[in-house]
Amino acid sequence: MARNMVQFQKGLSEPAFEHQYGTENQCRAAVIQLRWPNGFECPACGGRTHCLVKSRDLFQCTACRRQTSPIAGTIFAATKLPLRTWFRAMYHMTQTKQGISSIELGRRLGVTQTTAWKVKHKLQQVMMERDATKKLTGRVEIDDAYLGGERSGGKRGRGAAGKTPFVAAVETTVEGKPVSIKLGRVATFSGDALSGFAKRNFNRACQVVSDGLACFASVTNAGCTHQAIKTGSGAAAARTPAFKWVNTALGNIKAAIVGTYRSIDSKHVPRYLAEFEYRFNRRYDLAAMLPRLCWASVRTTPMPYRLLKLAEVYA
Repeated sequence: MARNMVQFQKGLSEPAFEHQYGTENQCRAAVIQLRWPNGFECPACGGRTHCLVKSRDLFQCTACRRQTSPIAGTIFAATKLPLRTWFRAMYHMTQTKQGISSIELGRRLGVTQTTAWKVKHKLQQVMMERDATKKLTGRVEIDDAYLGGERSGGKRGRGAAGKTPFVAAVETTVEGKPVSIKLGRVATFSGDALSGFAKRNFNRACQVVSDGLACFASVTNAGCTHQAIKTGSGAAAARTPAFKWVNTALGNIKAAIVGTYRSIDSKHVPRYLAEFEYRFNRRYDLAAMLPRLCWASVRTTPMPYRLLKLAEVYA
């Protein structure tokens, strides 16, 4: 049997990571180069002539005298952690297929679980914002799913307490190969919720294939065509060829969440889904995933801890 080239690609090895980002100076240089690829540009006046205030490690614009930190206005803003710690967190989050819990991340970074949680969720926020405006095209498999399980003595199935509903959609090629995925938490499986999901995540004229759940017909409100295939229920339904890739993706997501996190607070589910989405959509080049995440991080505005804790997002 031929090897899966995606699964067996080398990725970014730990020795390679240490060679590229092993020192604080290397990480700082990477941030500066990714933020200003054509050289420093003052965020206040756009001036390029500058000097370096070495005592404070700041750039000072010659024209307006504005002093700027390389991390100001980015997701790293006001951090007390070394940039090397952030880069190592990005390494673990991009090179680990099943994800990594904040407890384990804290152990590897040598920081507290709370600090690791903040770093992880800020980077997840970057992932979520980076892919928010990208849309699927062509043929799309869509399915409904839940995170969380039955509570003791509670109702089973749809509407059960303790479950967080979300939607998964996978774009495939004409040959039936997966291209990209979109994941989004919804308040409920209703026509309005699915119509909104489709308008945000599908290009017009997508050919959407779903099971017989009535709410999926609402994707036509986004200009998509819709084909419903009644599959019944149970394990046999999950093996329907028309939904091969969306069911595979859902199986991987649920297995990773149970194995890595055990459970997730409902209000934080969108960020965890965004992390899986980000890795899946860039799976063909694992080694490039870290610098791409850093590129997005220096273009994402700061996310204070209070907002991380309070955020309620429906995709």
